[in-house]
Amino acid sequence: MIEEQQRNGLLWGIFAVLGVTLAVLFILAGCREEEAPAPTAVIEPTPTPAPLNPLSAAEMNQSFPSPAYGIHLAQWWDLGALQRDMALVNEMEFGWVKQNFAWRDIEGHVKGEYDWYRPDEIVNAANDAGLNLIVRIDRHPLWSVRVLPDEQITPNQPPVELQDFGDFCRVLAERYKGRIQAYQVWNEPNLSREWGNKSPDPAEYVALLKVCYEGIKAADPDAVVISAGLAPTGTEPPLAMPDDRFLQGMYDAGASAYFDVLGLHAPGYKAPPEVSPDEIANLPEYGQYRWHVFRHVEDMRRMMVANGDAQKQIAILEMGWTTDTRPSDYAWHAVTQEEQADYLVRAYQYAQENWSPWIGVMTTIYFSDVAWTEEDEQFWWALTEPDGTARPAAYALQEMDKQRE
Repeated sequence: MIEEQQRNGLLWGIFAVLGVTLAVLFILAGCREEEAPAPTAVIEPTPTPAPLNPLSAAEMNQSFPSPAYGIHLAQWWDLGALQRDMALVNEMEFGWVKQNFAWRDIEGHVKGEYDWYRPDEIVNAANDAGLNLIVRIDRHPLWSVRVLPDEQITPNQPPVELQDFGDFCRVLAERYKGRIQAYQVWNEPNLSREWGNKSPDPAEYVALLKVCYEGIKAADPDAVVISAGLAPTGTEPPLAMPDDRFLQGMYDAGASAYFDVLGLHAPGYKAPPEVSPDEIANLPEYGQYRWHVFRHVEDMRRMMVANGDAQKQIAILEMGWTTDTRPSDYAWHAVTQEEQADYLVRAYQYAQENWSPWIGVMTTIYFSDVAWTEEDEQFWWALTEPDGTARPAAYALQEMDKQRE
């Protein structure tokens, strides 16, 4: 009897334990139903780079031959030297020249009063030489800005009233309709020093670009409007903004409606022109950032494609290699004059073979201003001496095979 009771007690104990266990399991199961499922790790696919050239030549808006060959001139003050330089451009068989037209030198004293002497001479000289002309417009007159007593006057800052600049763009295009082929609107607005020492702002630049574009197109619908050449940089605000971020900011602000061709600057720094941005991290002797190579242009092209602007061309508004070995920020990427000549030829050849039809005019800096000396940074980029004597790069570019459409 006792054994039977013990056996029954043991069985009841087992049943009790099983019952409690089942109850606990049921409760836990209910809890699990109410809890959110554990997240599944998501592996992001490696993004496929946008193609450089998703469109055929026939589908593109070709404002320029691909490529077009340009030289940046610097002879606003010495018109005799300007004639000399244009003759050399023709000897080199380059079809385009670029010249700065500072707003302050034309409408400098008060709104609506213009001095057309020098721009008339430059436009006439280019037309007589059979050369196409790109004009860069920026450099505010003092009447267009307000400077407080404790503020520094900067070489380049946007006007208080943007329409003042738009009006100047319209008057300029009216006067030279059909005689100036292209306009560059401002210079390097992603650098604080070119934006009134303010932190660069893509949306502010687009507002300036808009009024100038509308002014030019109202006066000369066939003129090509090129956005400002952006400086390749990785410096952060307030001193600068990386050029790729600035470009995306321009697109976000609606810039696409207000330029025909995207303007870029493409210095080669230390690297030969064929070096890819993907290689630079493993080549510390050439720098360490993607913008340290000539082919950084391809990064910017992919951004155009990603933003729906594949049909437009790129204009390289400044390109070159410096020979400046003085103690300065430029010394680390100085090359010899022979390397400068070789790299420039190879840069054009690379573009001819790989960037058509989306590459437009490629403008090499500079033919030297007669007043430049070794103290001027631009002197060391130049293809000529201040007296007009050609340096090795000018001879090399003259002998270079050029692609003709």
